[in-house]
Amino acid sequence: MAELDNAALCNIVSALVKDAKDYRDDRADDRIKAMAFFDGDADKLQKYIPADDGRSRVVSRDVRSAVKKVLPSLYRTILGNDQIVEYQPVGEGDEASAEQATDYINYVALPECDGRQAIEDAINDAVRLRNGILKWWQEEITDVKVSLHTGLDEMALAQLLESDDVEVLEHSERMETVEVAGEDGMPQAVEIPAHDVKIKRRVTTSKPRIAAIPLESWLIHPDAIRLEDSPILGEHTKERRSDLVKMGWDKDAIWLAPVAGSDSDQEEEEDARRRDIEQEDDAPQKALDEIDYYDLLVRVDKDGDGIAELRRMVFAGGINEKYLLEDTEWDEVNYADIVSERRPHQWEGNSIPDDVIEIQRVKTVLLRQTMDNLYWQNNLQPIVQEGQIVDMSAVTQPEFGKPIRVSQGIDVRAAVGYNTVPMVADKSYAMLAYMDEEMTDRTGISDASSGLAPDALQNMTAKASAMVEQAGIGQTEMMVRTIANSLKPVFRGLLKLIIQHQDKPRTVRLRDEWVTFDPRSWNASMDAIVNVGLGAGTRERDMLAMQQVIALQERILASMGPGVGMQYVSPDNLYNAMAKLIEASGLRSVNLYLSKPDPQAIQQAMQQQSQQPSPEEIKAKAAMELEQVRAQAKMQVEQAKLQAKREEYAIKAQADASKEAAQMDADLATKLQEIEAEAVARMEEAVLRSQTEREAQAVDLEREAMKQQTEYDWMATQERISDKRIMADVQRTQMAEAGKALDRQRQPDGNRQGRSGR
Repeated sequence: MAELDNAALCNIVSALVKDAKDYRDDRADDRIKAMAFFDGDADKLQKYIPADDGRSRVVSRDVRSAVKKVLPSLYRTILGNDQIVEYQPVGEGDEASAEQATDYINYVALPECDGRQAIEDAINDAVRLRNGILKWWQEEITDVKVSLHTGLDEMALAQLLESDDVEVLEHSERMETVEVAGEDGMPQAVEIPAHDVKIKRRVTTSKPRIAAIPLESWLIHPDAIRLEDSPILGEHTKERRSDLVKMGWDKDAIWLAPVAGSDSDQEEEEDARRRDIEQEDDAPQKALDEIDYYDLLVRVDKDGDGIAELRRMVFAGGINEKYLLEDTEWDEVNYADIVSERRPHQWEGNSIPDDVIEIQRVKTVLLRQTMDNLYWQNNLQPIVQEGQIVDMSAVTQPEFGKPIRVSQGIDVRAAVGYNTVPMVADKSYAMLAYMDEEMTDRTGISDASSGLAPDALQNMTAKASAMVEQAGIGQTEMMVRTIANSLKPVFRGLLKLIIQHQDKPRTVRLRDEWVTFDPRSWNASMDAIVNVGLGAGTRERDMLAMQQVIALQERILASMGPGVGMQYVSPDNLYNAMAKLIEASGLRSVNLYLSKPDPQAIQQAMQQQSQQPSPEEIKAKAAMELEQVRAQAKMQVEQAKLQAKREEYAIKAQADASKEAAQMDADLATKLQEIEAEAVARMEEAVLRSQTEREAQAVDLEREAMKQQTEYDWMATQERISDKRIMADVQRTQMAEAGKALDRQRQPDGNRQGRSGR
């Protein structure tokens, strides 16, 4: 089979595009209808629910109400977490790369490429219009910026103009007086050249992008079951020439492309999406002309090997060889279809309007009839006799206080009457309530399940209210799971884009720290898991569930201890549970309240903890120390008793010696007094007897001898007292030696052995 040339290839692509356009236009009516019912505009609904002139045009907005009830739960469950996606390692050694990729995609890539907004738009399209289309690609845009710089010196001007992308538009040079320090240190005025320049700079940026594709621009083959199986995928849009040149396409090729033709079905759907925005047909400049732009992925066997390969083909102006801008081999489909409810064996899903449009139509008719009946009740149709009313406008156009004048002699009651209209509006209320129940049965969405009416379940039993709530939550959870599964290709494709196009490491600020990411070493085949672990319940339900998980973790650690318990509950498990609890409470920034555990720090702490003694060892050591303290206290008490006893013995001995000495002193004093009295008596007797001088001298000599004898006796007594005191000191020393011997006997065996050893 021969290789296809460009002309033949373009003919094949043209046929595929025609089939895809026909299929798109066939489905356009359903999307236009769904958008009309969602908007609730009476003029747009005139085609589907016609209203007679002069009658009520009220519209029941059940589609809008159902969509707005379910969207918050979908957004919160899928996009409410800081980490929308988590990457899973597929090979040994991918753990660190998977964690880095998770942080980089969630905190850096998604905010930079407006990923959250794109995902919200795609979910909105899926809920309202059956499918949402997401596209991811590496965008390289060249933008032109004009800036004015004044007062530049020579060096600053050279640095500004050194880039090849800078073009000087205007330049002027002038002399400017400035003050500088002279040789003597004093300020001196000098003139230097100053430049004023106006430049134009071409700035080229390249970054990954995610965008939701409008369904009126989406092309897919009618036989497709999955996007990967479709022979053609892509977009047909109308782009301005200037925007295409900014995207990097050749200006000459873009300027040769014809202006976009009229596609009535596509324009009608685009107008329905954009509501009442009017578009200009004629552009004031060729750069603003809109041309047909086709960005297609085509499966075709160009090389003739019998296998259809995926190719990217871009056309500007039409599907023709001369309008072909790019024809390259492509590696994979960079589109994903987001659906909230899948149809088996079809790429197109179901939407909420599919279940609610019929109910909204019936309720709109009932409301209009009810309002018409109320209008008739409040504005009865008058019955008058022709020619009897002077001013007929007083009856047909009544005003407050305006009289109705009748002809002379005419009975007023007979001249004017009113047609009686039966009141049937109240009969519609039961039917409206029945249709609300029917919508709840079809969609599972109600005020009770959406949490919009706190008193909606107050007249029901707890079991019945729980069943109603779980019915709505269960259907919403099914929608969340389906949407999350549809988003997995988006995040896998975004990871591959970053790995392919980021050619150098990048340092960014993450969680108040500067972190360097190098995607070139990551595994591009890592699996992506969209984080919807909390389900689609209310915040109270989610918080209660996480509180129970944390309580279970605490019981495991408390009952098994840190050693065994850590095998069931790791620090990461604890952090994840607490982080989910914070997220469920509505607080977005978990890092403001918790710090993610560092594995190395945890390992060091566990090693230090393992080196510390066990509780049993600590308890035994404490008991030993307590016993030693008790023994020391007992020994100190015994020593205190012994010391007190020694002091008591010493005090008693001292008291006995002092008492004996005092008694001896008293006896000696008494004896001296007796000797002195006897000597005085003898002297008096000698004087009385008139003894001679010789006898008196003899008496003196005798008295002196007696005095000497008395002094001798006193000295002998003092010696005896001194001997007594010496004996008391000897007894005290002996008692001290005895106390020391008693202390040695009471000392522990170990100390006695030590002394004996020495």
